[in-house]
Amino acid sequence: MARPLFRKVLIANRGEIACRVIRTCRRMGIATAAIYSDADARAQHVQAADEAIRIGEPPPRESYLSIERVVGAAIAAGADAVHPGYGFLSENADFAQACEAAGLTFIGPRPETIRQMALKDAGKRIARDAGVPVLGEGEPAESDAALLAAAEAVGFPVLIKAIAGGGGRGMRRADAADLFMAALAGARREALAAFGDDRVLVEKFLTRPRHIEVQVFGDGAGEVVHLFERDCSIQRRHQKVFEECPAPGLSPEMREAVTQAAVAVARRIAYRGAGTVEFIADVSEGLRADRFWFMEMNTRLQVEHPVTEAVLGVDLVEWQLRIAAGQPLPRRQSELALNGHALEARICAENPRKKYFPSPGRLSRVTFPSSGARVDTGVTAGDEVTPFYDSLLAKLIVSAPTRLEATEAMARALEACRIQGVATNLDLLHAVAIHPAFRAGDVDTSFLERFGEPLVAHARPAHDDALASTPSNPN
Repeated sequence: MARPLFRKVLIANRGEIACRVIRTCRRMGIATAAIYSDADARAQHVQAADEAIRIGEPPPRESYLSIERVVGAAIAAGADAVHPGYGFLSENADFAQACEAAGLTFIGPRPETIRQMALKDAGKRIARDAGVPVLGEGEPAESDAALLAAAEAVGFPVLIKAIAGGGGRGMRRADAADLFMAALAGARREALAAFGDDRVLVEKFLTRPRHIEVQVFGDGAGEVVHLFERDCSIQRRHQKVFEECPAPGLSPEMREAVTQAAVAVARRIAYRGAGTVEFIADVSEGLRADRFWFMEMNTRLQVEHPVTEAVLGVDLVEWQLRIAAGQPLPRRQSELALNGHALEARICAENPRKKYFPSPGRLSRVTFPSSGARVDTGVTAGDEVTPFYDSLLAKLIVSAPTRLEATEAMARALEACRIQGVATNLDLLHAVAIHPAFRAGDVDTSFLERFGEPLVAHARPAHDDALASTPSNPN
């Protein structure tokens, strides 16, 4: 048997992504160490790993966001590498640097690369230098008055965006000059609370945008391949709900343009490991190769990576491990081809009828499809959904030869799900999956605004017990 790439990997995360990394490591003969807070002492990722180390109290800053504690746990476990997953410290350059300083291989980009792409203004400069179209100049102004002037120059409506972080935080729309300052104050306040940085940019707001991203991998020496694109346009509060690969309605010419733009950005910084280059496309006149722009680059694995795996027949975590160990890219560009269509739905403990508020509580029943779908989850019946972490319970992934068949498979898979004890978005997901506009590929980031009220208020739930189990508290 070949010697494993690493002896032991510590997964610096929790929930479904920790379980997912553990599965690949086990298949490759690599031992795993999990970390957990007191809230996660009985969590599934703790039970799945070869060993688990407590790192603190439930609040993230006292556990999963503590660089000192996470690196200390890796050393205590005798790990020789750290996989950050996504969220928490996954895009923290100081964490990557601390791992390297401790003699641990960080399974991700170099610390300096993370720093380069962490701020949206710096990322836009890199994209512009690589010859990639950028929406606006992307430079933060020195004052609120200068930002207002920039907004007036761009033309309303505009989008105010935090230069740091992601996940839709620190983002506000302003439709007119007299509404700008209030939106700016809200964006700054949220950005400061979420990222410790209240600097923002102003961009033109597109009325019919599509969110199209490209999965890239680099070997750190300038060789980069793309693994085609994903469409993540179905969103609520700027956060993704459905993702798919490939993007519906994308012409070969636009696919070539957007994937080559992503490769150009990654090559510009000699990217290493898994990354995602995100673009926004204006589809007010249909998808056109001259109407897309760079938004940002995420220097980590994405939540939606399984749809790429399903269509290309690869394991992206394995790719991450191999590249981190110094091996070449597992496949050349000519060896990668699309095969079929895949969809992913994010099942969350939240209540769409109450502004998607999180719904903590104990899971009394959890049933997923026994066949016909891939389920990435970190929960089972009896587990506690706490208010401390992201509300994601599971990801449901289906694939089929055509997009229409994939949407039908998704509807069936959602109908087979049963979750009791907390409110979930299952009924909303099912309503989207069977909606004529979604089935026709008529998607954009305003989909839930266009159709959301009827979907939430009147759509038939995916199962009757979803609503019966909705708690009576404000969540």
